[in-house]
Amino acid sequence: MVMLTSLLFMVVLVIVPFTLASVRHLVVRSGRPGWLCRRLAARARARGGELGLGATAAEELQAFLNANKRVQIEQRRERLVLRDDDHTGAPPRVGVDLDGGTAVVPRRRQR
Repeated sequence: MVMLTSLLFMVVLVIVPFTLASVRHLVVRSGRPGWLCRRLAARARARGGELGLGATAAEELQAFLNANKRVQIEQRRERLVLRDDDHTGAPPRVGVDLDGGTAVVPRRRQR
């Protein structure tokens, strides 16, 4: 009974979303049917590149089989949380100096 439950759990949480993601990928790549391809592309743009359920399920399945993928997923999550500052060595073009009481805001060029 436990074996059947674990198999059903795997089917519902991994194989079904992975299959749906594969079908979605084939529809978007082939462009047929056109109405479905346009709808899926519009949803992807609206999410801003966020991974869908099928892609997440595929990554989790791959992480289960390969420990290096788990490290990659954790690094991606950490990179999303950490602050990303530009350290080019040039003086900042935009910023607020609380100690000096100044704010630097660049002017927009008029075209």
